[in-house]
Amino acid sequence: MATYAVFNKDWHLFCQHGRLMKEFRRNWYGGLTLIELLVVIGVVSVLFSILLVVIGKGKMRGQSVKCIANLREWGNATMLYSEKTGGLLPKDGAPNGRSRVEGWYVELPPLVGQRVYHELAWHTNASEPLDNSIWICPSNEKVSNGNNLFHYALNRGVNGSGVGNRQHLSSLTYPSMTVWMFDNGGRAAVAGVNNADPDIHDGGGNFLFLDGHVEKVPGEEYWDFTRDRGHTDSSDLLWNP
Repeated sequence: MATYAVFNKDWHLFCQHGRLMKEFRRNWYGGLTLIELLVVIGVVSVLFSILLVVIGKGKMRGQSVKCIANLREWGNATMLYSEKTGGLLPKDGAPNGRSRVEGWYVELPPLVGQRVYHELAWHTNASEPLDNSIWICPSNEKVSNGNNLFHYALNRGVNGSGVGNRQHLSSLTYPSMTVWMFDNGGRAAVAGVNNADPDIHDGGGNFLFLDGHVEKVPGEEYWDFTRDRGHTDSSDLLWNP
């Protein structure tokens, strides 16, 4: 009987130990699986965040490239106009875009196969979809305020004051530094540095110069972020040649 009792006790302890081991393994492996799952979720979240950033930056780069191509076309139109008129630049036109006989937005578009400004439905109607033409910067979300809409503004400092004034291209000493058109922070057809958008293309804006080249310029080159206004202190940008 004693032997049986000892055996029974040992067997009971053995079974109890087995159950404990099973429970330990079940808890251990269950915890490990949960940890692994959390790690996987964390890694996937990080990778997804990185992917979103990459896609976002790719989209911004694509939009900037399209904007540069648009400005380059306006540069081509300007050069064609200058050749046609013996070296003259087009007139500014009214800043609100209402000129229908003269002004850059009337005289330049036909030279590169574009419709003139007043023929475009979206220029006074915010509900009209914006097209894919050289008038529209894909990064600019502005629509018409009911009066006008220009995603690109002409630098009013080149021709001087007056709707009908115009400059001779050969009179400019530094055409490669002279701002002609730029990403518009407002809606006017003709404007100065205070209308330049300082952050439309990932920290800067695109500029067309009077030698025909286009480049992205960092915002700090033409914008005082402390005072929230433009400045003309840059040695590489001529606003008033």
